[in-house]
Amino acid sequence: MGRKILLVTTDQQRYDTLGCNGGTLARTPVADGLAASGIRYERAHPQSVVCMPSRSTIITGQYPSTHGVWMNGVALPVDAPSVAAVLQRAGYRTALIGKAHFEPFLDPFGRFTENRLAAIGEETRQQPWFDGTTGPHRGFEHLEFATHGAAGPLHYARWLTGQHPEAVSMYYPPLDGSLEVNAAGGGDTGAPQVKHNPIPRDWYHTDWVADRTIAWLDLLDPDDDWFCWMSFPDPHHPWDPPESEMGRIDWREVPLPAGYPESASQRERILDAKPRHWRQWYDGTLVSNYEAPKDWVPATLTANQVREVNARNAVECELIDEALGRVVDHVCARGWNADTDIVFTTDHGELQGDFGLLFKGPYHVDALMRLPLIWRPAPSATVAPAIVASPVGLVDLAPTFCAIAGLSAPDWMEGSALPANEADADARGFERVLTEWDSQLFGVDVHLRTITRDGWVCTTYGRGTVHDGTEGELYLLADDPHQRENRWDDPSLRAVRDDLVADLHDHQPLARSPLLPVEAPV
Repeated sequence: MGRKILLVTTDQQRYDTLGCNGGTLARTPVADGLAASGIRYERAHPQSVVCMPSRSTIITGQYPSTHGVWMNGVALPVDAPSVAAVLQRAGYRTALIGKAHFEPFLDPFGRFTENRLAAIGEETRQQPWFDGTTGPHRGFEHLEFATHGAAGPLHYARWLTGQHPEAVSMYYPPLDGSLEVNAAGGGDTGAPQVKHNPIPRDWYHTDWVADRTIAWLDLLDPDDDWFCWMSFPDPHHPWDPPESEMGRIDWREVPLPAGYPESASQRERILDAKPRHWRQWYDGTLVSNYEAPKDWVPATLTANQVREVNARNAVECELIDEALGRVVDHVCARGWNADTDIVFTTDHGELQGDFGLLFKGPYHVDALMRLPLIWRPAPSATVAPAIVASPVGLVDLAPTFCAIAGLSAPDWMEGSALPANEADADARGFERVLTEWDSQLFGVDVHLRTITRDGWVCTTYGRGTVHDGTEGELYLLADDPHQRENRWDDPSLRAVRDDLVADLHDHQPLARSPLLPVEAPV
């Protein structure tokens, strides 16, 4: 009997939403406890700050340039490399429960496997694998899917429609009648993508994901080795947690985040020093991606709206923590805790008021790039608790799972197994982490490449709709933790900038050619 692996992901969760990372709004004792007994990473970054490319990196262990999911709406090929397939072939029982999003959600004709499984009643499907063989879909023998509400063909939506049809309309509709991201405001402040949701807590998707994970674990034999990816859709917008839980936090008492410049003049001064798409989005003159409502103007965001969004987000984080606690308790009850590794992370962050903005997009700053990442190794492995400040990436998760299972990482994985402590990170050369962005939507294309190294964050811009390829961003985190002063054009830092750009280019993988097609906007 070997080590079991519980991978827990959330969607769009900031680093500072966990107590162990300095968060003070949400209570997260379960995640904090895992960090105290395991390894907490202070500088974990995604390889993309948007869902589909980032999730594809988690499963493949590859950069977006390599696996080919270069923006949302590009489907990860069914025969793409998968760490779940590697583990399944080695004898692991495998499941993914919750949000997958390797394939587009907007799929009216049911072209994609992950949107059909619930309707056809199959646990998985036999598909071609990356090595020319066949096996269960992406290596998962059990699949149950959910997303941010009750619309669509996924398992949670069908369950809610069948068991509690009166609850379907309680959720905020993420898309409007034109299939654009909904700009309608709600709640107490009229904030976009906010709604009072009367759904009972135990019908909400967070508890459903935990319930279904426990149900799958109960199907396993005591001696089974298993890899379970439990993927919560929250705290991604819409911010509509069960209204019964909103008494936990009074939004009126929520302090404004440190990254929120309170005066309009201050916000505009900061944005004007960044590449021009920042200010254009703020003013509502340019929408560069599908992740924010097309008809919402960020300059209209009020301080009270920021407070309400952050309160609702914090409630969602607390519900996730409590659901995680139930699953961890069940792992213990099954007698597996001593041999179970638990990894907790997310796919990318959320602006949540920083710079006077919400949502996400082509903005490579800590609000989106700095992620919560905790690895609680199996107690039987006797790994000492540690804090790692060296940069790591989501690209490092897949080889970590191989190492836990006692397997060599395949050559197609581009990351390295996570370091167990700072000395390990130094010895194995964890010096830098890279993040990419490419998008072409609404007639607007944006291309970013970022390196985080030695306390610097350096972003280059490729030629696009509003960029000529000479722009960039440069921040020294020790002096400017909120990344308000762009020093790209500072002549005294030209040598530093040139060194970082050269290092970025030296380590950036070549882009897959030809590009995979965009199948849908999301």
